[in-house]
Amino acid sequence: MAKPDRDDGELEFQGSVEQLTSNGSTRSFGSDAVTLDSDATETSGEKEVDKYGFTGGAQQYRGLHAEEIPTEVLRQREAKWLEMLNSWDKWMAKKHKKVKARCQKGIPPSLRGRAWLYLTGGKVKEEQNRGKFQELDSQPGDPKWVDVIERDLHRQFPFHEMFSARGGHGQQDLFRVLKAYTLHRPEEGYCQAQAPIAAVLLMHMPAEDAFWVLVQICEKYLPGYYSSGLEAIQLDGEILYALLRRVSPVAHRHLKQHKLDPILYMTEWFMCAFSRTLPWASVLRVWDMFLCEGVKILFRVGLVLLKCMLGSQEKVRACPGLYETMERLRAIPPQYMQERFLVQETIELSVSEKDIEKEHLAQLRRWRDARGDLHYRSPPRMHGAKAVMAAEPPDRQDLRQRPTIVVESPSEVDGGKHTRKARRENRKKSALPPQATDKTPPSLEAPSPLLQPVSTHASRESVSSADHDTYL
Repeated sequence: MAKPDRDDGELEFQGSVEQLTSNGSTRSFGSDAVTLDSDATETSGEKEVDKYGFTGGAQQYRGLHAEEIPTEVLRQREAKWLEMLNSWDKWMAKKHKKVKARCQKGIPPSLRGRAWLYLTGGKVKEEQNRGKFQELDSQPGDPKWVDVIERDLHRQFPFHEMFSARGGHGQQDLFRVLKAYTLHRPEEGYCQAQAPIAAVLLMHMPAEDAFWVLVQICEKYLPGYYSSGLEAIQLDGEILYALLRRVSPVAHRHLKQHKLDPILYMTEWFMCAFSRTLPWASVLRVWDMFLCEGVKILFRVGLVLLKCMLGSQEKVRACPGLYETMERLRAIPPQYMQERFLVQETIELSVSEKDIEKEHLAQLRRWRDARGDLHYRSPPRMHGAKAVMAAEPPDRQDLRQRPTIVVESPSEVDGGKHTRKARRENRKKSALPPQATDKTPPSLEAPSPLLQPVSTHASRESVSSADHDTYL
């Protein structure tokens, strides 16, 4: 993997892997595994863009194409998801298994951003903290974190049309979200691995929504992952390694024989939720399940990949040393990352929240015996959307749908008092009982201003974080 150039010549990953390993082996946490110069960025807009927004076939280098879903099936799924989102609290309380099954099938692309917002509890947080993001957004931010964030912006998915232009809208929104988080959690600040997480969210939702989903991921799904010292990710690495003994004894023995610390191969997987590892279709499917079922999905995906790469004697014989093993884990063949295969293997793997928590307690005891107490005490981990909702039950008002874009007629935009007066009178009439209204039918030659053709430039409101329906 190519290491992206930095102004000071090294990675500034907070609590970086360099501090956690003795051999100084590092991985980059921000780009598409390439270094991009300004010329390549500027010309990327001339290349062909795939349905995910990647230019120049950036996702094709991983050797896979997305699985196509028939249009009629997609429309049926959209209708089902709209029904769920309109009664979200009831579905989560009484039909959570159905929600889970539909997440495993894949959330329809048109509703993915809205579904993620609801699954994580970001919608509730946003409603309960109206104006908070705007307040944070208006503040200048800590110069220490602002400088690091600005240097990382162009490294996030440089082949995606949203982030390819330096200083473009995508990079601006990414900066706003990450800066707001450093103000929201000043004790944590900024970690490089948060940038790709925020970037994936911004591909599917406005900045304010992305901010609250990022907050939920950092605080509920992966607490402690992005704090100084990376203690939480080290603990989860040991949990992954312990679970591997049961899933694939051959792979476990091989890693133990070569003393391959889990932090070397799983840090980027977990901290970036596989967004830097898998082909995009698989990334989205993994995220659909992860945001519904919690961190166990990341454990399962990691275990599937380890089993596929090192799960037989023939495979481990091809990796006689630590270096060869690391190279094998960095170059996973396309067939193991293919959407259908990976999702099916992940669903079928028998690793539960109970297994993870049991192993978590065991590893925590070993940590304290060997190193003492943790320096950072993270809040309890929530295992998925149901646990998040149970911990913070929402009010129906927190889940209400907000109106989409409001478009007024050109005459209203020009300040036509007569039109506004007519509309007020029409509203008054419509509010009266039928017998009290004017019985004279409206003239067919003078249609209501509401029926007049409206040009697109007439709208005075841009899409905001409240315009969830615009993703349909």
